[in-house]
Amino acid sequence: MKAYLAECVGTFFLVFVGTGAIVVNDIVSGSVTHVGISAVFGLVVMVLIYCFGDTSGAHFNPVVTLAFASLRKFPFRKVPHYIAAQFLGALAASLVLKTLFPSHTTLGTTLPSAGNFPAFVFELLFTFLLVIVILNIATGAKEKGLLAGIAIGGTVGLEALMGGPISGASMNPVRSLAPAILSGQFSGIWIYVSAPLIGAALAVFFYRLLKA
Repeated sequence: MKAYLAECVGTFFLVFVGTGAIVVNDIVSGSVTHVGISAVFGLVVMVLIYCFGDTSGAHFNPVVTLAFASLRKFPFRKVPHYIAAQFLGALAASLVLKTLFPSHTTLGTTLPSAGNFPAFVFELLFTFLLVIVILNIATGAKEKGLLAGIAIGGTVGLEALMGGPISGASMNPVRSLAPAILSGQFSGIWIYVSAPLIGAALAVFFYRLLKA
């Protein structure tokens, strides 16, 4: 239960701080900036890994949990509980943001801005890179340690810097689903569910090739 609670609270702050930066940037006429939003996402991931890495492994993302499980580093029986905790945390974060800023129309929802195909490719490739970094740095099924926080947070930040204007650089189905549900913005939502799953599956396959 401690691990499930850590996943729920960790995902809550990932979504609250990350998508909250997008909402605040819109409200204050761009003062946070795209670079600032990217830094926020990278930094919050880094901080949460240091905070919860020893307790739950700091997954905060269903595709990360599934990747660990498919490599038999994480028990499949815990996968539904982890994903449920992650989704509840993300949904609670979007609910808080909707309560605070009811007039905001997207709540930080990821939307394809340059067409569905570029967004799909960006999300697939970014998820592939993120999961490969995690699998090569994690200790078992846990993201923990000084190196993990910097490397994984840095990966999220650089992907947000490049891909944010095109796809939103989600790489995480619950991060995209939660604000979409609360805002009713479902344009291209299939991209943010399917592309991360495919990207993570390819990352697992590539990881197996490297470690064979």
